Amino acid sequence: MRYAFLIIIGLHALIHLLGFVKGFQVFDLKDFPLQISKSTGLIWLGAFFILAVTIVFYLIRHPFWWLFGFAGLILSQILIIGQWTDAKFGSIPNIILFLIVIIAFSKFEFERKADGEIKSILNASKPVKPIEEKNLDGLPKAVQRWLKFSGVIGKPGIENLYMEQSYKIKLKPEQENWYHAKASQTSTSDPPAFVWTVDMQMMPLVFTYGRDRFIQGEGEMLIKLLSFLPVAKDGPNPKINESALQRYIGELVWYPSACTLDHFKWREIDENTAEATMSYLQTEGSGIFEFDEEGKLIRFTAMRYMGSGEDAVKMEWFVQVLAHREFDGIILPSQCTATWRLESGDWTWAEFEVDKVIFNFHQ
Repeated sequence: MRYAFLIIIGLHALIHLLGFVKGFQVFDLKDFPLQISKSTGLIWLGAFFILAVTIVFYLIRHPFWWLFGFAGLILSQILIIGQWTDAKFGSIPNIILFLIVIIAFSKFEFERKADGEIKSILNASKPVKPIEEKNLDGLPKAVQRWLKFSGVIGKPGIENLYMEQSYKIKLKPEQENWYHAKASQTSTSDPPAFVWTVDMQMMPLVFTYGRDRFIQGEGEMLIKLLSFLPVAKDGPNPKINESALQRYIGELVWYPSACTLDHFKWREIDENTAEATMSYLQTEGSGIFEFDEEGKLIRFTAMRYMGSGEDAVKMEWFVQVLAHREFDGIILPSQCTATWRLESGDWTWAEFEVDKVIFNFHQ
């Protein structure tokens, strides 16, 4: 699609250059039917340059390429209307350009709002003290082993982190093929918050953009087709708030410095299992961590609401850890699956891998 779009707009731009050539009679264009004066020819040249800049900025993925595209198509369409009889078919590439510009602008706005949310949680973030050996007293034995295994003991406290992930997603239990997606997440330890965005290709030429967040004790999920057609929006409400908080608990293994903060309470179940309960503002939830003898996380399980409608009930939701990897001296779960345990059977809706982690960054 990308190269087809460039070819169409490139040819469209060249036709506008011919309008300039015709107006100034640089060459004898007998087969070019439009009657163009020199003054109008300069406008055709301007349209060519704007469309050319659009192509260049699109190629280098400049965030504001769509501004030039919109200006170019408006100027082009005005010229076409002035020569409608002979130039009307030039409206077709302008329509294509208009649709792509609308999608690009909507994506820009979607990302701008998400960036604003990320900036707000980073600005509110407070320093987190390092975990020392003395801080392990009173924690479940399995949690102590995990913290030692992770390598976080004595390291600077993790105030925030930025993460990039590769996903395979199934939106329905009966779905056979995976959708591929790229996601990024920013999380803070105190106050607890995250903003997660995903770019998922559902089929050729069809992309879905989503954002999940937990800020000030409230959760919200938003999904848009082609970045401007709302597909789903849920929260904030008590069920979504609790579900988002439980997601935050499960991801505690990515920012282990937070596990000794006041809003977490730990309960030992056995030597390899511990329950974490988190209370923050008006929202509370819990989940169970299972570790091996070395301290590696094996699984996180929670009873989460599946949706937030009147009929929504809590279902078992678990994350299975498949691999660990070291990031900047700290060992984190790096490959996982996420599964709902339904009455009809297990539905593994996501498989993902952590590609990049940055601790304590500033936007």
